[in-house]
Amino acid sequence: MATFTTPQNPEPVPLELAESVRARRRGLLDRDGIEGALLLTPASAVHTMGMRFAIDVAYLDRKLRVLAVRTMRPGRVGLPRFRARHVLEAEAGAMERWGLRHGVRITVRDF
Repeated sequence: MATFTTPQNPEPVPLELAESVRARRRGLLDRDGIEGALLLTPASAVHTMGMRFAIDVAYLDRKLRVLAVRTMRPGRVGLPRFRARHVLEAEAGAMERWGLRHGVRITVRDF
């Protein structure tokens, strides 16, 4: 299983990868939560239509640097983010605990 770390959180965080069109389209739908995070790649926007819980969304550039972090409640549609190539999703509140904010670069293992 893949993991990621940040300079503020060197403890590895479990990371699921959604690299196919089908996996990206499904995302976190039909789940009650997630341990760790889900990386959608390539992706520049997400929605929470049909979701059961609020999520944190981090938009990442090509170098896995955070462009923006947003919390999205269920039933929302996010606009595409300019320069975003990947989107990281996690349960609401997780990204603050991990120290993810604008400018932070994540390091992914087994990607």
